[in-house]
Amino acid sequence: MSRTLYPKIGCYQKEWLSVDKHHQIYLEQSGNPNGIPVLYIHGGPGGGTSENHRRYFDPEKYRIILFDQRGCGQSTPSPSTENNTTFLLIEDIEKIRQHLSIELWLIAGGSWGTTLALIYGINYPQRVLGFVLRGIFLATQNEYDWLYKLEGAQRFFPEYYQDFIKPLSKEDKKDPLLGYQNIFSSNNEVAIIAASKAWYLWELRLSTIEHHHIGMAQIEDSHQAICMAKLSHHYFYHNSFIDENYIINNIDKINDIPGIVIHGRYDMVCQLVQADKLVKSWSNACLQILPQAGHSGFESQTIDAICKATDVMANFLEEKNK
Repeated sequence: MSRTLYPKIGCYQKEWLSVDKHHQIYLEQSGNPNGIPVLYIHGGPGGGTSENHRRYFDPEKYRIILFDQRGCGQSTPSPSTENNTTFLLIEDIEKIRQHLSIELWLIAGGSWGTTLALIYGINYPQRVLGFVLRGIFLATQNEYDWLYKLEGAQRFFPEYYQDFIKPLSKEDKKDPLLGYQNIFSSNNEVAIIAASKAWYLWELRLSTIEHHHIGMAQIEDSHQAICMAKLSHHYFYHNSFIDENYIINNIDKINDIPGIVIHGRYDMVCQLVQADKLVKSWSNACLQILPQAGHSGFESQTIDAICKATDVMANFLEEKNK
């Protein structure tokens, strides 16, 4: 029987945690305060949390912790790329754990959230009970090229790709990441907003096979588009501030930690081959390929798989602690 999201729940605590002189990150908790601590890491970079992310987890079994990464969502300032790198995000996650006095927790995430989840685990394996990951992104050159250059996702969505590169000059269309850098580093606010919406629309159109006819009219929240575009570009233009193949080269650090990896066969944002590569290198992880799913975390097969995975992980951890 297919699963749907758990019922809507409110938070029992919201706060803004100061992580440095510049950034305060939005942090919330819901579910059972005495349950299994689970941190959900949102995608993007710059995507922000959704109240529906709480609904992946049984609120009677889990202490559900969500946060907006520095520089986006309800964190302040937002949008902001200042003092914003991958390892600063990893240290923010560890500061959340310390702030909440949690010894061990389950780490879950989707898309860019899987990147941060894995890097956090590599750097703090002694703090991780397990992983539930959806839509693997390893932050490699192959993946950037797939998303933003010719001969990648463009081959499946040529008309959408033309909308993506429309804000760029003829010369900049040869290297879209550089072209968008030229816009985002300018003082032309009108051009920045238009480029942000084009960037965000490209990802939205690639993300789902269930919801069609996504156009510019659907992008009503300029702030969300700017956060997503500016932060994603900031990270990918700088190779996510990590060495090439960093995750695979350090996978031995988490080899003994259990992981459930979920990936849509028709994911056009994050290639299935990356999830396959990860699980082949990680002996304690299993890969579930969803036969009729894309990238979005809220397609029907994906919701079913994530909710079942979090239930399986809860039962496993409860049995382990008996």
